[in-house]
Order: sequence, then C-alpha cells, then structure tokens
Amino acid sequence: MKIVIAPDSFKGSLTALQVAEAMEVGLRRVFPDAAIEKVPMADGGEGTVQSLVDATGGEILTAQVLDPLGNSINAQYGVLGDGITAVIEMAAASGLTLVPLDKRDPRVTTTYGTGELIRAALAHGCRKLIIGIGGSATNDGGAGMAQALGAKLLTASGEQIEPGGGSLATLNSIDLSELDPRIAKTETVVACDVNNPLTGKQGASHVYGPQKGATPEMIEALDANLAHFDKTVQRDLSKSVGNVQGAGAAGGLGAGLIAFLNASLKSGIDIVTEAAQLSKRFADADLVITGEGQINFQTVFGKTPVGVAKVAKTHNIPVIAIAGSIADDSHGVYDAGIDAMIDIVPEPMPLEAAIENATTLIETAAERAGRMVATGMKIKRH
Repeated sequence: MKIVIAPDSFKGSLTALQVAEAMEVGLRRVFPDAAIEKVPMADGGEGTVQSLVDATGGEILTAQVLDPLGNSINAQYGVLGDGITAVIEMAAASGLTLVPLDKRDPRVTTTYGTGELIRAALAHGCRKLIIGIGGSATNDGGAGMAQALGAKLLTASGEQIEPGGGSLATLNSIDLSELDPRIAKTETVVACDVNNPLTGKQGASHVYGPQKGATPEMIEALDANLAHFDKTVQRDLSKSVGNVQGAGAAGGLGAGLIAFLNASLKSGIDIVTEAAQLSKRFADADLVITGEGQINFQTVFGKTPVGVAKVAKTHNIPVIAIAGSIADDSHGVYDAGIDAMIDIVPEPMPLEAAIENATTLIETAAERAGRMVATGMKIKRH
C-alpha cells in the first residue's frame, strides 16, 4: 500500500512538513509496512518557500535587502531541488508585517527589496522564478522592484523617481536599456489568487490601500498614480497591464512583474502542485491524505486540500483531509474531490491548547483516519 501525505501548514502552529510527519506517525500505527511519501504543500501564500524547499529537497538562502521603508534586513528565499528554480515570497522583503503600525504609508513604501531578492536568485544561477505576492506593504506598481533590477523610471529632469506609490506621479519615462539581461533568459511565474485590476474601485489602492495605512484622500491619489503608471508602461513598453486580472495584487506588483519580467500569473496551488510534481508522485498511490488548519467554504477557492484532491482525482485516488477545525459551511469540498474530513480536536478545548498539542492531536486523527480506511478494506460485498 502506498500513501501520499500532502498537507498545507497549520498556520501559527506547525509547518507543512511537521504536519506531514505527525500524520505519518499516526498512519503507521495502522499500516506499519505501507510505503508513505510526504510532500509538504502550500497554496502560494505564506509558507510556500518552506513547503517547496521541503518537498523538493532544496535549500533556504539569505540575502541582504531593503525593507519597505528602506532599512537593511536579511530576507530568505528558496532554491528548489532542481537547482535552477527559485521561490520567493515578496512579503519576506516588502511585507506589511515589516512595517510598524504607526509607520504604514503606501505613499513611501517600496518593493525595491523584492527586486533585490530576485537579483540574488539570478546571481545564484536560477532561471525560473516562482513569486508569491501576498501580504504586501506597498502600492508602487512594482516600480521599486524594477529599479532594483536596473530599470530606469525617470522624472522629467531625468532622475530616478523616489521610492513609494506617491512618487509615481512624477514618472515621466521608462528606460529598460540597463535592465538585468538575465531576466530575458528567465521564466517568471507569479502565484496570484486575486483578480483585481490595477486601478478603479476594485483596484489595488481602493481594495488594499486601507490596510496599508492609506486614508481616503491617499487612496484617490494612489489610484491616479497607478493609472498614470499604466499609461506610461503602455507608451514606453508597448504593454497594456492595467486590466489584466491580478494586476492589482500586492499594490500593483502583479502589473509590474508582467511589465518588467514578462511574468505569467497563475493560481498559487496550481504552481505548487506542478513544482512539487504531485501528479507524478500520485501515479501509483492508493490513498492521499491532505489537510490545513481550517476547512471551510473558502477551501474550494484554490486552497491546498482541494488543489491536492484535484490532482488525486485525475488518478482516481481517494482523498482524506485532516484539519484543525471543520466549519459547518465546508460541505462543498466533497464536490471538489475530498472524500472524507476529520478534525483533530476530540473534545472542546481552548485554541491555545489545540495549537500547543497539535502534533499529538494530528497523530491521533491520522490514526483514526487509517483505522476507518482499514475497516473499509474489510467490508465484504454480499
């Protein structure tokens, strides 16, 4: 019997690899001789770097970069087991959590550090980039990222524009003559699970600006600045990015990655399942175990358990999901390919207790899942 364990992390508690290891312990109490393969997963958000590094036998590297306010920090990125694919979370360099609450101002925060992470990956020899763009502190359309890679975003007097979304108003021209030449030889795929355009009421500034510290007055100015940026890109780069679904992600970084790196935007879970070669790993499996911290109605919209189930169903393999909690509105996951769900909490307990004892609780839940499978294998058809 071959079992593939492919869970997401349990946020705030265990990494995806730690979850997978706990699941294996429980399953081996029932199937001690089973061939068990662990494939830590993610959906393109927080934890994607660690999960893909763990799943492919890669490594975590550190680079010195600028944070959203221009301070020097150390940020991590991953190189997958193939040695040529880098996985980057923009939040590691340009994330909202890096900016104190009283200093959040998308007029000045920059994606420059994300560009430095990309440059570090290129210098390491990577020629495929997987970039997760959730959790940003920025609203600069990826201007800072482009400048870090050699692009010139110039004012009317020929100077580089200042950092931040507020400075896009001074943008007069874009010159890519000194853009890092390695970019032309590099494939860039962006994990993006939102469909916001760059500007307008559903755009980057209006939808995500408030959480980054923008007042209503700032939002109008930032939106106008991104519209100006879009027109300049159209004129100087002959690309139209403003209305691409996902262009407004991460304060317009989606648009910037398309404009400057010729990136393609894809569902995060689809990127991760492909990078982890999940279909190949499932080819001879008998059972798939997946899971995440909470399964609810949102799980069907690109979350890890359903993404894993989607691949498993192409091989007609049953899927069991183990979760920290299962919401009453989660029944849609059955139609999305998950055959059964099990929560890890056997009795009412505080969240803190469940987090503290997560390893043991997951082991026990996995054992219960295994015993149900074993029972099903004994049922005789009459």
